[in-house]
Amino acid sequence: MLHTLTITQAHEKLKKKEISAQELVRACIKRTEEVDKSLNAIVHRSFDRALEEAKKIDDQGVSDHPLSAIPYFAKDVYCEEGVATTACSNILREKNYIPPFDSTTTKRLKAAGAISLGKTNTDEFTMGASTETSCYGVTKNPWDTSRVAGGSSGGSAAAVAADEGFFALATDTGGSIRQPAGYCGVAGIRTTYGRTSRYGVMSMASSLDTIGPICKNVEDLAIVLETIAGKDPMDGTTGDEPVPNYRSMLTKDVKGLKIGIPKEYFIDGMNAEVEGAVREAAKVLQSLGATMQEISLPHTKYATPCYYVLCPCEVSSNMARYDGVRYGHTVKDPADLLDYYVRVRSEGFGPEVKRRIMIGTYALSAGYFDAYYRQAQKVRTLIKQDFTEAFTKVDVILSPVSPTPAFKVGAHENDPIAMYLEDVFLDGQVMAGIPALSVNCGFSKSVTPSSVEGLPIGLQLMGPQWGEGVILRAAYAYEQATVWHTKRPAIA
Repeated sequence: MLHTLTITQAHEKLKKKEISAQELVRACIKRTEEVDKSLNAIVHRSFDRALEEAKKIDDQGVSDHPLSAIPYFAKDVYCEEGVATTACSNILREKNYIPPFDSTTTKRLKAAGAISLGKTNTDEFTMGASTETSCYGVTKNPWDTSRVAGGSSGGSAAAVAADEGFFALATDTGGSIRQPAGYCGVAGIRTTYGRTSRYGVMSMASSLDTIGPICKNVEDLAIVLETIAGKDPMDGTTGDEPVPNYRSMLTKDVKGLKIGIPKEYFIDGMNAEVEGAVREAAKVLQSLGATMQEISLPHTKYATPCYYVLCPCEVSSNMARYDGVRYGHTVKDPADLLDYYVRVRSEGFGPEVKRRIMIGTYALSAGYFDAYYRQAQKVRTLIKQDFTEAFTKVDVILSPVSPTPAFKVGAHENDPIAMYLEDVFLDGQVMAGIPALSVNCGFSKSVTPSSVEGLPIGLQLMGPQWGEGVILRAAYAYEQATVWHTKRPAIA
């Protein structure tokens, strides 16, 4: 049962030579082969390569770094030298794009001795909230395979929840780490914009995208984040802010911590079990010495509409590079260059990518730029000011991750607006560029086919700019006082 260990537990066994790197990798490979046929979380496997890396580590000896010999997966938008990376899109899948270089994040993990097992499923170019737009098909939730694992990092969250890997790399533009982590009952963190490098990670919306890990618990989050964070000369948007020792900041003590409860995040129509679990989590933190106070983030209702103007605008720009000339899907016997472009993009892109390109191109057009894009940027500033003001009064802000537990596969198939509203609690932080994380805070009472626990419920903790340390501290204290993070789905 080596695959069920945490990063810390596995590292201790490796250092004591109770297990080998090859045994650890084989345990994850075996687990993946057993359960992923039910989940569809993994889209590219690098198992032979991983075993070769594990043998090298065994021959040389495990290093002191806590990630040495730890197997992980990366979302299928992280470029990794020699490993297929397709963004789960037919426009790259046809030619099975294999990058000739590493992203900064995978390079840093490689330097630490972590071992990549392959790539996880995602919505096409990360556009979606359920992995249902992936060209490889939907990822199923390990707690109930009739439900989605969330998106766009659903493959990463499902893989970690099912113990296929010890952690997984993910991206968060409009909640794509926090929502699937919440749906699958694991821990995931969206970092401050600029805290982690985006170099070598395929872009959706460059001013909104962030990267971060999904792990089994908060301590593992701290370990991985400390390894991958920091200034990168290859990414001009990364900040010069020093990277703290996040692990040393984890304590059970939250006495005196001021936690804000935003009234706008507890809305009519929210699932009663979700609200109850999140309010109970607030009581747990209060019992540990934190103080609670109601706050207001008055422009919250504009966050999702604002996001769905700005994001498609940046999508329209970023997707322009996929033209079939430099790389990607190609077509035979075009009538002319225009016909070639139209056919490449029509055949290569799925409906959601096309939808966002069209919305973004319209909003950026000469007649509508001021009415949509410029206006949305002004609203974005107001949303950021709400958070700045709130953090003068509190240290952390607490809310649900999503208004409901994981929804059924196909539930929003013909209703893109309903799908967009799954991000209702997750877009404000994006506009403000602040960090936020998700941890499990309980389960719905409804019994699911694969577990007597019910469906996981996510607790969201938000911090000020560069405030990853304080939200990790609060989340760790909560985890140590509860048992939810120790639960695992009974998938086999």
